[in-house]
Amino acid sequence: MPRGVARQNLPEKICPTCGRPFVWRKKWERDWDSVTYCSERCRREKRSATVSAPAPSPRAPR
Repeated sequence: MPRGVARQNLPEKICPTCGRPFVWRKKWERDWDSVTYCSERCRREKRSATVSAPAPSPRAPR
């Protein structure tokens, strides 16, 4: 008999940065409730986008 849970039965969340779904991982077992982003890259991009987003420069139409 196989151990564990089938992949289709794992909990799933949506990453707020890229919008892709990601599923529970063993590495996140203890803090699944606090996991928000699917990857370190998404976490960094979201942080940099909110903290130091450059203001768009106004351009005159030609």
